[in-house]
Amino acid sequence: MVQAKTWTLVKHFDGFPKDSDFKLKVEELPALKNGEMLLEAVFLSVDPYMRPYSRVQMKEGDVMIGTQVAKVLQSKNPAFPVGSHVVSGGGWRTHTVSDGADLTLIMPNWPKDVPRSLALGTIGMPGLTALFGIEEVLGLQKGETLLVNAAAGAVGTVVGQIAKIKGCKVVGSAGSDAKVAYLKELGFDEAFNYKTVGSLDEALKKASPEGYDCFFENVGGPFWTAATQQMKLLGRIAVCGGIATYNDTTTKTCPYPHPVIISKQLKVEGFIPARWQHKHPESLKRLMGWVKEGKLKYREHVTKGFDNMPAAFMGLLQGENIGKAVIAV
Repeated sequence: MVQAKTWTLVKHFDGFPKDSDFKLKVEELPALKNGEMLLEAVFLSVDPYMRPYSRVQMKEGDVMIGTQVAKVLQSKNPAFPVGSHVVSGGGWRTHTVSDGADLTLIMPNWPKDVPRSLALGTIGMPGLTALFGIEEVLGLQKGETLLVNAAAGAVGTVVGQIAKIKGCKVVGSAGSDAKVAYLKELGFDEAFNYKTVGSLDEALKKASPEGYDCFFENVGGPFWTAATQQMKLLGRIAVCGGIATYNDTTTKTCPYPHPVIISKQLKVEGFIPARWQHKHPESLKRLMGWVKEGKLKYREHVTKGFDNMPAAFMGLLQGENIGKAVIAV
């Protein structure tokens, strides 16, 4: 019998997550049936969406939601041979018996010099989120000005770099001077620390006095209010996340944005990358190509040890990471 470690949700989060909200368990996995395989986690993803989605997708006592890069240890399914690697939606667990329904094979020609953990980041869901937000939602054009907040995170770093590939001016905001320095390394034209500027309005105006054609929104709250005021006529906003509000115990209210949306005739669209599932394979190849060409750089915030998953998750929500946060088992 194979034993699996799992992290379960003891209690739905009330405000910021606590250690007591999680419980480490051990379970014995059943023998494989025809069509099934045994997976062993190699890397596990830590993402902001886990905070709000846990409330709607999970019951107390469930294994925490999430994706992982896993290796096939045993297989009774010819589509997933032993030794192959997959992206699995198995959640926070070290081993999984799967029938393949929630698996995606990692491209077999994955380059040896590219970490497989990038299948959870730049060449995975966050990378796809950035690409589809830019191309499908914003329709970003050469010469336009793009604003992205949470710009030093897994999605924001890719957003800014793809916009530069497309010949745009890019302004990013982040929560520390080290993150701002990293954005400059990536080629952002302007970047600022939203925690230390005296006024968000003034910082946004200084970074782009002519305003913004497009805004890739990851934060919500006061930043949303300030940014919408700086949009150009017929500007476009892709709403990807709202990390500033995820741990609120009561819903925050901001000034109603209707007057500025109406007067500037803004397009505001929320999205998730699953809408373009049919484009995933081709899009992942494009992202890989940019990585190999050196046009798309990456940084990972790696925490070692499955037992440290809750700490890594809470650190992510506090902004400790630059780039993609992952657990190396």
